[in-house]
Amino acid sequence: MGQKDKIKFYRYSQGSRKECYDWNEKAKCRKLITEEQYLHIFQELDKLGPSLGSLIKYSKEKLSE
Repeated sequence: MGQKDKIKFYRYSQGSRKECYDWNEKAKCRKLITEEQYLHIFQELDKLGPSLGSLIKYSKEKLSE
């Protein structure tokens, strides 16, 4: 997989992460998960944002070398 493909994949991953916030909220409102589960998922999704951003930045730097 080339660097451009990786960047594209990481950007899709960011979009999927944002979708997960919505589904997490829906699951809580529909009482499919507990408040504790909701908060855990929310915190894990929050951790992914900076990681994906770092991967994109790193891949862009490698691409320009």
